[in-house]
Amino acid sequence: MLEVLRSVIQEVSRAGDLEAVLDIIVERVKDAMNTEVCSIYLHDEHDERFVFMATRGLNTDAVGKVSLALDEGLVGYVAERAEPINLEDAQNHPRNRFIEEVGEEPFHAFLGVPIIHHRKVLGVLVVQQTQTRRFDEGEEAFLITLSAQLAGVIAHAEATGSLMLTDTGKKRGSTRFLGISGASGVAIGTAIVSFPEAELHEVPDKQVEDVETEIGYFQSAIAATRKEISTIAAKLQDRLQPEELALFDAYLHMLDDSAISGEVIALIKDGEWAQSALRKVIGAHVANFDAMEDAYLRERGADVRDLGNRVLSKLQSTDTRVQVYPNDTILVSKELTPADLAKVPREKLAGFVSVKGSGKSHVAILAEAMGVPTVMGVEDLPIEILDEKPIIVDGFEGVVITYPKEVEKKYYRRIIAEEAALVEDIKVSGDQPCHTLDGHRVRLWVNTGLMTDVARSLDRGAEGVGLYRTEVHFMMNDRFPTEEEQRVIYREHLEAFAPRPVTMRTLDIGGDKALSYFPINEANPFLGWRGIRVTLDHPEIFLSQVKAMIRASEGIDSMLRIMLPMVSSVAEVDEAQRLISQCYREIIEEGVEVEMPDVGVMIEVPAAVYQARDIIKRVDFLSVGSNDLIQYMLAVDRNNAQVAELYQEFHPAVLHALDHVVKAAHAENKGIGICGEMAGNPSAAVLLMAMGFDVLSMNSTSLLMVKHALSNFEMSHARELLASVLKMDNAYLIKNFIDDEMRKAGLGNVVRSRRRS
Repeated sequence: MLEVLRSVIQEVSRAGDLEAVLDIIVERVKDAMNTEVCSIYLHDEHDERFVFMATRGLNTDAVGKVSLALDEGLVGYVAERAEPINLEDAQNHPRNRFIEEVGEEPFHAFLGVPIIHHRKVLGVLVVQQTQTRRFDEGEEAFLITLSAQLAGVIAHAEATGSLMLTDTGKKRGSTRFLGISGASGVAIGTAIVSFPEAELHEVPDKQVEDVETEIGYFQSAIAATRKEISTIAAKLQDRLQPEELALFDAYLHMLDDSAISGEVIALIKDGEWAQSALRKVIGAHVANFDAMEDAYLRERGADVRDLGNRVLSKLQSTDTRVQVYPNDTILVSKELTPADLAKVPREKLAGFVSVKGSGKSHVAILAEAMGVPTVMGVEDLPIEILDEKPIIVDGFEGVVITYPKEVEKKYYRRIIAEEAALVEDIKVSGDQPCHTLDGHRVRLWVNTGLMTDVARSLDRGAEGVGLYRTEVHFMMNDRFPTEEEQRVIYREHLEAFAPRPVTMRTLDIGGDKALSYFPINEANPFLGWRGIRVTLDHPEIFLSQVKAMIRASEGIDSMLRIMLPMVSSVAEVDEAQRLISQCYREIIEEGVEVEMPDVGVMIEVPAAVYQARDIIKRVDFLSVGSNDLIQYMLAVDRNNAQVAELYQEFHPAVLHALDHVVKAAHAENKGIGICGEMAGNPSAAVLLMAMGFDVLSMNSTSLLMVKHALSNFEMSHARELLASVLKMDNAYLIKNFIDDEMRKAGLGNVVRSRRRS
């Protein structure tokens, strides 16, 4: 069965369209299981029915013409239960539905398996036999495995608009894709696909008008690839056997006009740009090799793939065209990086979309800080066909709409207007400190990492910087910045926010924050070498950065605070403090007049939560990094869209941990803040205020909403809510409870806004 399964999957990968895929599956399953019938029914969302889409053994004339209601027949029963139904005699089952046109009256044995993608039933795969019997466990397992493979193919067909059900009569235009909110807001614009260098499978489709120039680009790339292969072969000539060297000749022959080159040029002549023409040709050749029975020949598919990537690399280096970004550009990528955020001129940028990642990833946080609507984790998005196509990004609900209808554009234009009016209606002066209705003072600071944040932060009343992400500059560079380069950048921020305090976090790389010039390759990067662990292992990086921070504060009326990330033990704090003292002593000995900065620790891991009292005795302040703390408390990868629903700010364990840390800091008469995304949620901010956090630090886009909410709430009421919440054991109930209380206080507008986000 495993060999049959592999063969079927390979055939499916070579199929040209969904209809061919379905025909292959029903044919191969019928033969492999030695059954008399195999059929596929697909869910038609337009009419809410299951359409009879492919069969071997039943009446093929009924394909595309017969359909069942969602609760009708055994097919509907399989879909309802979302599990296999294995019947010895289907004819006597109460849910059996006789359909004369299909011709299944003689068949008794029935095995139906749901085709499920991301919890959604896309259809049902059925096998039947005349004799009365139960299909065995091996047959059932085979069908389940195949249906899982088929689910991805059907989901992709829906995504690309190639799924055509006869009931509707035409391909779908506008399509909605569910992802995760990365940054709130709505953008209506044009998709521009950004793809990584030499990644052939991610190249988008594009059309060209100047065919001859495009062929010239391709032929130059082929010539450069030939030269490279010949050079490698010459260098290895005295080290390899003749039969091994013959492989290089084979590669060169593959590039002939009679092989790959000729096929690519034919597609270019049809208007395809060279990169996607190459992708399609290489993909077809690789699929052919993968389908071969001989193991040695199957492995040659990897050689063809490598050859294609070599040609693509040369294409990218010889293609001198400059990317033109239209107005309202929505940058779409398989996996957004900080460098991608800076690609598009700000005046032309409308939104971001990333196939991978989650709303709590570092890139999403930066996008939120930039105020750019973003959707992450849109795993089914067919980016290869979206370049220069119309698109809508709903950063409130985490939805992307391709080829939007005019009615959808009208709806989202209204949302944009409503959000603008909401901000206008918030009557809180940016210059006034935040006080609750009963007079409690709350300090609202800002998280930043880019100079573009400064003006927006100050306009919205930021009273300080609770988190300056120093790693952003490192991530946008192609080498480690020098101490002087760092000093200049840090000084700009200190001057911009003076006389307000600025909290600079030491380099926090690892996890989802990578440096191209300092790769960290780990199986589990979030539990690996990151944050303070990296910089203590590389004191030269730590010392250079701390000296740059301290020197930057010279002569500026602003309080510099240094914060240590990813601390999990007091030993790390002691070592970091020793190095910071060394930096300060050396700078003073040089005659520079600066104050020793306050030093604090980020509480991001459970170990730090339960050592908070010991840690705070060694430093001047604590600041909770709620994004990572929630991730580690709940064992939820915040970059994984599959488990995004489990990432819960209002989880009882999280709330009790936060309450514990506040008590630990205040027991030593030290200050404590929180600088994660949780602080920017008005509903959560009410609880954080009640716990006693001295500072709430958030992205500038959240400042006005949080200030508005806290200014229209009473601290006494917030404490009552906190007491109730700490007795509750369900995150969903806690969130609904707090949101309801916010509405009762007349703050339903900010709750609605955050619900979208």
